[in-house]
Amino acid sequence: MKKYFEQINDPRQPWKIEHKLDEIVIMTIVAVVCGLDIWEDIADYCKAKIDWFREQLKLELVNGVASHDTFQRVFQLIKPTELENCFRSWVSDTVKITNGEIVGIDGKTLCGSRDKKTKAIHMVSAWASANKVVLGQMKTNEKSNEITAIPTLINLLELHDCIVTIDAMGCQTKIVETIVEAGADYVIGLKGNQENMLNEAKRHFEDDTISRQEHKTENKGHGREERREYSLITEFNDLEQKENWSELNGFGKVKSIVIEKGKLSEETRYFITSITKVETFLNAVRGHWGIENNLHWSLDVSFNEDDSRIRKDNSPENFAVIRHLVLNALNMHPSKMSLARKRRRCQYDPQFLLDILAYML
Repeated sequence: MKKYFEQINDPRQPWKIEHKLDEIVIMTIVAVVCGLDIWEDIADYCKAKIDWFREQLKLELVNGVASHDTFQRVFQLIKPTELENCFRSWVSDTVKITNGEIVGIDGKTLCGSRDKKTKAIHMVSAWASANKVVLGQMKTNEKSNEITAIPTLINLLELHDCIVTIDAMGCQTKIVETIVEAGADYVIGLKGNQENMLNEAKRHFEDDTISRQEHKTENKGHGREERREYSLITEFNDLEQKENWSELNGFGKVKSIVIEKGKLSEETRYFITSITKVETFLNAVRGHWGIENNLHWSLDVSFNEDDSRIRKDNSPENFAVIRHLVLNALNMHPSKMSLARKRRRCQYDPQFLLDILAYML
């Protein structure tokens, strides 16, 4: 990992530098792996482990460990694009993306980055469902800006032969075109922001003369019963808008029926897709929830992201990248334990910590 961070331009005035930038970044990563999430704790941890850093990670630390103010100031000044480039280079070298990988793209607001003067920042991330890793991320100022951020993020990633899934906000002709140009397939939600296409999808599924592929699933447990009916139509009936959507091969439909504590609830969702097999469509729809359940939920519960008060200048965006990097490494380790437990174990088991760091450093 050190070789990637050496690519970052040090934004500090040269005559004021007492601590190497790459060493500050590496120590921050290690501290975050061990469950530290605020600058004071990160600096305290690094000072307590200074001999370990020198012996195990071969850091020079000529002037010792920096103060928490220095840690904070460095991450305020680092250009997020440079740290993000390091992140993507590391992912490209360490993560093997297989054909048919489901890549969910979705945004998350960093609630703690908001203060009286600035709005909370919004991060759009790409999540590889099978590998359980973040492939890349990009900051937007507001959720509505996801529409412009998503094509940019897609162009920065290697998504050839993947299946990109996005919720209804991403149902835009430009986004679909960008996905196709990247050599990927897509499954994208349909809602009121594309009212004409949504109505066309409903019309097609209401027409019994149009053939469709179907698949049903059923799950029971803990007093809850879930039934899902997946349908895919790849035969269009006078769809004038088809030419506006690159590689549009089908309309998808998912009807969810949930019975819990005697109460029944139903939901029907519609999609546009380039996929032509209902089984592949089913897996893509299921896989998309990985970005909510395995990424966003983990960041909130295991990393306390929503409670973070790191908010000055570039630091919230940069620290979000650090969290993603750490989450990737923790997920790469094969041990069957929660992220929170892995982080706790890293605090008291030096060998386990080194095993985790082996995926990064």
